[in-house]
Amino acid sequence: MANELGAPTIATLGDLRASGHVQKTLREEIRDNLLRRLAAGEDPWPGLHGFESTVIPQLERALLAGHDVVLLGERGQGKTRLLRTMIGLLDEWTPVISGSELGEHPYEPITVGSQAAVASYGDDLRISWRHRTERYSEKLATPDTSVADLIGDVDPMKVAEGRSLGDPETIHFGLIPRSHRGIVAINELPDLAERIQVAMLNVMEERDIQIRGYVLRLPLDVLVVASANPEDYTNRGRIITPLKDRFGAEIRTHYPAALEAEMAVIRQEAHLVADVPEPLLEVLARFTRNLRQSTAVDQRSGVSARFAIAGAETIAASALRRATLLGEDAAVARVVDLETAVDVLGGKIEFESGEEGRENEILTHLLRTATAETVREHFRGLDFALLVDAIEEGATVITGSGVSARDVLAGLPVLGESELYDNVCERVLGAGGGTTDGDRACAIELALEGLFLARKIGKDTDGSETIYG
Repeated sequence: MANELGAPTIATLGDLRASGHVQKTLREEIRDNLLRRLAAGEDPWPGLHGFESTVIPQLERALLAGHDVVLLGERGQGKTRLLRTMIGLLDEWTPVISGSELGEHPYEPITVGSQAAVASYGDDLRISWRHRTERYSEKLATPDTSVADLIGDVDPMKVAEGRSLGDPETIHFGLIPRSHRGIVAINELPDLAERIQVAMLNVMEERDIQIRGYVLRLPLDVLVVASANPEDYTNRGRIITPLKDRFGAEIRTHYPAALEAEMAVIRQEAHLVADVPEPLLEVLARFTRNLRQSTAVDQRSGVSARFAIAGAETIAASALRRATLLGEDAAVARVVDLETAVDVLGGKIEFESGEEGRENEILTHLLRTATAETVREHFRGLDFALLVDAIEEGATVITGSGVSARDVLAGLPVLGESELYDNVCERVLGAGGGTTDGDRACAIELALEGLFLARKIGKDTDGSETIYG
């Protein structure tokens, strides 16, 4: 039986026992659910791209072994998303003692209050059901994080109510004890002060907590996962050796190795306010990958996937603005919008110290390189001689942020019975060559930009107009 939220309707400890419910430890629960999904051919890690043969197998082995995990990688590699996806490996609903501060299982109370409630009520003990999303806690580590935040401290309000300082019920529990029977994720772990990391040692090994001078042993059932940037070991801070030793698995993440995976991340994560054709996403993906290989960029900092995502969102916004100003029926990004990404994304990149003043030049050069690579990929073997000849004879093509797609298409040189324009659109947009003027204008602008980069035609930019001629 389940209520309208999907939670079971069993409400007492006696009914839970009668239902045949079997208690599992957290690690058994995760292991069983992971094995079940793997055996059924289901993907336990939806929305993650480029990790299929590297990070994912390592993480699955660590979870099957019951290990705590730390993910090491540069910014924007999907570490936090990977940690949050682990929620899907928990049971959808799990029983807890109603009102218990730590969400204890009815079969295994661990605090004084819950133990007293079980002894008092027996099979009439009220239980509640907790959803898997409530069993994942996340903390961004900052230098001012305290032991009280993570582990707990004496609650002065409870002392003021008349309890003695030696009473365990005067303790206010921190994030980790409150994650009992769940996953606790700590992002940027090296940013924790070393004395705070020391406070985690018992949690990681003995699975209990120590608060001030209290003799308090709570057999916590938590999975501790963390993320860190490798550079943090020497720059902002480090993970102390005893704590590193307590993580069962240390897994290195990476940026997508394949172009297709890079594009899949952009498609999935970008919130686009206009249509962005596939070739432009490809240019952005190649642009990002070129930056990761450039000697002018500080590779220790990395080039986040957020760079390409923000780029896609920027050119979509540029297309929406143009469509609104010019009254276009559909907002579709074009090649002329790529330059707007360079204007706003420079601050997301850390350049080497000797490149001051050349940042915009470097970005523009690498964007052109990415555009040229995309042109070669899509137009290999296509003969542009007729178009080049027409331009050499004086024809021009006017485009730009202030020119509508319909005007771009109307101003193309007449090539007689040639099907060059249709072939260009089909190469870029697939069979049919696109359904809107914006799609076709985007494909043809890509071809024109490729001819310019190959030095077969000229290009001049004047305000909101770009003239190929």
